[in-house]
Amino acid sequence: MKKVALVGSTGSIGRQVINVVNRTEKFSLVALIANSSKDEFLRQVGALTPQYASLTDLSAAKSIGELPAGVKFLPGEDGALKALEDCGADVIVVACGGFAGLKYSLKAAELGIPLALANKETLVCGGDLVMPCIKEIMPVDSEHSAIWQCLNFDRSAEFDSLVITASGGAFRGRAWNSLANVTPAEALRHPTWKMGAKITVDCATLLNKGYEIIEAHHLYGAPYEKISAVIHPQSIVHSMVRFADGATLAQLSYPTMELPIQLALTYPERYDCALPQLDFTKALSLEFLPLEMEEYPLYSLALDCGKAGGVLPTALNAASEVAVNAFLQGGLRFTDIFTVADKVVSGTANEKVQSYEQLALADKNARGLAEKIIKEV
Repeated sequence: MKKVALVGSTGSIGRQVINVVNRTEKFSLVALIANSSKDEFLRQVGALTPQYASLTDLSAAKSIGELPAGVKFLPGEDGALKALEDCGADVIVVACGGFAGLKYSLKAAELGIPLALANKETLVCGGDLVMPCIKEIMPVDSEHSAIWQCLNFDRSAEFDSLVITASGGAFRGRAWNSLANVTPAEALRHPTWKMGAKITVDCATLLNKGYEIIEAHHLYGAPYEKISAVIHPQSIVHSMVRFADGATLAQLSYPTMELPIQLALTYPERYDCALPQLDFTKALSLEFLPLEMEEYPLYSLALDCGKAGGVLPTALNAASEVAVNAFLQGGLRFTDIFTVADKVVSGTANEKVQSYEQLALADKNARGLAEKIIKEV
C-alpha cells in the first residue's frame, strides 16, 4: 500500500486526489494539509483519519477542536512541514495553489520523497531550485501528464518538439479589447473543465498556458523554441509530442483530472479509474486552431518572463494572483489583470535565482507593487 501525503486537500485538485485514493485499497492517506477551509478539512479528517493533519492558517487552526483519536494535529506552515517529515509518506502530492506550493515541493526534494506535482507555481517560480535536487517528479497537470505518457514516463527521452493544447477558456474567439467589462461569473464559465476560480480565470486569459510552457521547459529540458501551444476546443487531446522522424504522439481522454492524478500515483501501471472510454464508433471531431498571440497578452507576457528567467516569473505570478483576486472581488476590470501584471514585471529588477528566500522576497515585493497599481488603474 502506497502512503500518500496530500498538501492542499480542500481545493479542487485535492478533493479529486481523495476521490482517487478512496477508489482503491492501493493507497493510504497518511497526512492531510490544508490552508484555512476548516469545515471541509474537518470533514476530510473525520472520514479519512490520517496519522497527521495540519491547517497552515493559524487563525483557523486555533479553533480546530478535537480530532479523531490517532490523528496528530500540527498547526501552521512549520507544523505542515513537520507532518511531511514525520508521516513516512511514499509520495507527496502538492495540490495547493499559488506560490505557497513551492515550499512543500522543496520539502519533498529535501526529504528525497517522490513528488506528484499539481502546483504550477513550483516550476514557474522555482524550477531552477527544484529540478536540480528533486528525486522523482510525476506531473499531475493534464497537459504535462500527457507529454510524460507520450514519452513512456521518461522525462529524459528524446523528442523533437512539444505541443501543448489549450481550450481557449471562457472567451475563446473574442477579441481582447472587447473584454474590458466582462464579469467574474462570465470568466468562470469554462467550456470543458471544472476547476478553482483562480485557474479558471487564468484559462480565460491563457496565462495558465504560458505557465505550462515554462513548466515544460523545466520538466523536459526543452528550449522554448521547441514548445508551442494550440487551441483545441474539445479538450480531448491533452498534449502532443513530435519526433525527429515526423511522427507525432498524442494522449486523448475526456477532460478529467482524476486520470492524471491516479497515473501519477500508479505509473507505470494503469488501473481502472471509473472513467468513460472515448467512443470512436460515434462521430467525433477534433479541431486545432492557431493561438492568436495578440488576443492573449498575458500568455505572451508569461513567455517573455519564462525566457528571461530569474525572479521575473515569480513577480508575474504574484502580480497575477493579486490582480485576479481583485477582479473576482469586483475591484478590477478583466483586461486590467494584464495592465497590473505588465507594470509589476516592468518594475521588477531581474536577478538570477539562488534561494527560496530570494523568491519569497520577490513574491512579497511584487504583491505590494500590484496592490499599489490596482489603486491607480
